[in-house]
Amino acid sequence: AALSRRYVLCEVVSEDPRCRQCIEDRAVGLAVRDAIGRVHGDYGLACCSISFTVKYLNAYTGTVLLRCRKDSYRLLCSALPFVRQLESRNQRYPCFLSTLHVGGTIRTCQKFLIQYNRRQLLVLLQNCTNEEERRCIQKSLSSCSLTEEQSQSGDEEDDDGAE
Repeated sequence: AALSRRYVLCEVVSEDPRCRQCIEDRAVGLAVRDAIGRVHGDYGLACCSISFTVKYLNAYTGTVLLRCRKDSYRLLCSALPFVRQLESRNQRYPCFLSTLHVGGTIRTCQKFLIQYNRRQLLVLLQNCTNEEERRCIQKSLSSCSLTEEQSQSGDEEDDDGAE
């Protein structure tokens, strides 16, 4: 039987614009492991460390996808609010991880992220101050979909926009 896994989709939230530059696999992995250790001790850290990895990371959007075993995802999720900073090149940047979605596959997380981004863009669209901004956001909205490269399975599903 295949090992059951959970994928936790998070967003790195920070007031410090320099924080974006230190969003890298290693920094996020260390910050999460540190939080698990502080909250759940060595036992919790050992449980979570089995097959824990940073699967995907986009420093530009602050999106992070974490993978762990199904039986330890609650330990992982309960420790995430205790991530308070990311460290890179001996610099510390205060931030926190906001959990957006927990899914059984990367694909369900991708689909959730597309819907989430679409909702965020709609909010921006409502707050537009000029026509140029409106055009840019509408262009972004129309490009919210899974591409061949992202899905890698080739079975392109059309998005019916259901939420």
